[in-house]
Amino acid sequence: MGWTGCAPPPSNAAPAPATCACDPAGLLLKARNFTESPDSTESLDMSEETTRPDLSGQRIGFIGLGLMGKPMARALARAGAEPVVTSRSPGPVAELAAEGMIAATGPAAVAGQAGIIILMLTDTAAVETVADALLPVLRPGQLVIDMGTTAVAATRALAERAAAAGADWLDAPVSGGTVAAEAAALTIMAGGSDAAFARALPVLQAMGRRITHVGASGAGQIAKSANQVIVALTIGAVAEALALARAAGADPAKVRDAIRGGFAESRILDLHGGRMVSGDFTPGGRVTTQVKDLRQAEELAQQSGIDLPTLGLSLELFEMLVEQGDGALDHSALYRLFAR
Repeated sequence: MGWTGCAPPPSNAAPAPATCACDPAGLLLKARNFTESPDSTESLDMSEETTRPDLSGQRIGFIGLGLMGKPMARALARAGAEPVVTSRSPGPVAELAAEGMIAATGPAAVAGQAGIIILMLTDTAAVETVADALLPVLRPGQLVIDMGTTAVAATRALAERAAAAGADWLDAPVSGGTVAAEAAALTIMAGGSDAAFARALPVLQAMGRRITHVGASGAGQIAKSANQVIVALTIGAVAEALALARAAGADPAKVRDAIRGGFAESRILDLHGGRMVSGDFTPGGRVTTQVKDLRQAEELAQQSGIDLPTLGLSLELFEMLVEQGDGALDHSALYRLFAR
């Protein structure tokens, strides 16, 4: 159960409050600001102390301990919660149990010990599989928060099934990658009822910096699809631009430095462009995950009756990267298609 294919948060962004009128007083995060050097070394400005919600004594279920899930569970523990954890692979469960978290044998066991249950799974199929084990044992009043990237139609269907059991389902996918997950500075976009969001908010604030209630069930996943389209197309633009610089005889690293701060500036030119010029494609977000997310976005576009041609082209390019054996690399490795 792994990464959700998320984009990094914007550089040097000011802390933003959760956009919900029903925010419990005093629970808003005062988040640390991201800072990036011109060489795109990933670091955090530690000059501001982060004020987190106090989750002391709360048992919160966490299912899925991949690249993103494990640091997110640790963020809950730092906020005082007692995470009840399970995952497809036993290794991360044992690792977190050694840190004091409560190991569970599966989704049903998690539901038996926690009123709020977080899912951080690889794809829609994984979410539906876990839901099939989880939903029959849900009790009235329980809340499931799906923080992975899940298809909109499936999300709405699962929310209806949860409601039939007297429980709530909130879709709350994240952006920011492993750097933001480790810093508890994720961007979180939520879909569900006002009551479900209000209940989830302190938990989300333990893991995130910018938290927005987008709308009803599925709205968070719609926002995540929009996010992934922007990420994919921008990675493509940066990859082509730097490949052009190299082919025309200029140093791509110096070209990147030259255009920083102008209209071409972006978090992706900074972070992913840095990976392209260094050739370090250690995954923060894998190519295979980007492909999965773009396929979901394309499916959503078709269901919505809109044609997005550049989305289709971007998907084809990332699929080519998988076909040449680079699917496990960071999605910035799209550069490898053009710079040879």
